[in-house]
Amino acid sequence: MDEIYRELTDIFREVFDDDSLILRPQSTAADIEGWDSLKQIDILIAVQERFRLKVSSRDLDGLASVGALVDVIQRKRTV
Repeated sequence: MDEIYRELTDIFREVFDDDSLILRPQSTAADIEGWDSLKQIDILIAVQERFRLKVSSRDLDGLASVGALVDVIQRKRTV
């Protein structure tokens, strides 16, 4: 799980151009300035590329936090 958070932190820092960004499981779009629907798409594309997995629209339903995204990544990696 630590590896996933490290990789996600790199993705978020790149997408938001902010090297000081620190992710927590409870982090949400409301916590990160500039996190809008377009940035969400950038994040998801980067996640799919970095983790070499496919995220479906069903997987995205209800993603309310970084922790929820980590759960999806873990689940997809074990399939």
